[in-house]
Amino acid sequence: MQTTPVSIQRAVRHHPLAVVGLVLVVMFLSFALFASWIAPYDPVSIDLPSRLSPPSATHWCGSDELGRDICSRLIYGSRVSMLVGSSVVAASLGLGLIVGSIAGYYGGRVDRIVNVVVMNAFLSFPGILLAIAFVTFRGPGIFNLVLALSLGGWVGYARLVRAQVLSAREREYVEAARALGASDLRILARHILPNIIQPVIVQAAIGMAGAILAEATMSFLGLGVPPPIASWGTMLNDARAHLFDAPHLVLFPAATVMLAVLSFNFIGDALRDYLDPRSRIEAGL
Repeated sequence: MQTTPVSIQRAVRHHPLAVVGLVLVVMFLSFALFASWIAPYDPVSIDLPSRLSPPSATHWCGSDELGRDICSRLIYGSRVSMLVGSSVVAASLGLGLIVGSIAGYYGGRVDRIVNVVVMNAFLSFPGILLAIAFVTFRGPGIFNLVLALSLGGWVGYARLVRAQVLSAREREYVEAARALGASDLRILARHILPNIIQPVIVQAAIGMAGAILAEATMSFLGLGVPPPIASWGTMLNDARAHLFDAPHLVLFPAATVMLAVLSFNFIGDALRDYLDPRSRIEAGL
């Protein structure tokens, strides 16, 4: 009865950064869900007399060149980052699971076409360039941004799933299910995928950090959500002209992006160690 609490205590002791990451993720999710109640000001409300105000009791993080409260815009910006990040990971993971499972399970010509032709074709171009080209053609917006970032993000999941399925399809339990007449879909869904999902979960956690950073990059380039919607990348782009006379315009959004990326990386590293039996034995978990 005491095994689970002791295991959790050991996990916390061996991965303190994961606890920090979890707290930060909960904080950002709370900001995204309850921004209208948490934010002290309207993020698009202009107050020119207080423009470029430094951090104070009135504006905790200062105000931007239009007098908008930076703290409120950071809180509302978490909505865009969490929505885009989770949507990109979900879309990329879903497509990667389907393509990787088909290539790894059937092998042969199907695997050669999918792996050598399709995946390598997408990997030959940097993902951010594909996203820039797609958004430039389709126009800015959250939906187009998610599609653009998912366009190149699915390949990493597909290659990981393919490698895991190639290894698992020859296992005894798969042969037994095949001998009992189970269909290919049932074998994949009920026998193979549940046994290979652990590294995919780790990849998804780390991919969330990459998706948030990619969204900030696209918004910084002016290819993210249109103004006046608050976005961390857009705030960094607007702050370039005031880097020296009002450095708080850059510091707070940059620190927020850094914390969001680090939090998911911390969680991904902890999940990788915790889900790996060898790492758990070495750590005594």
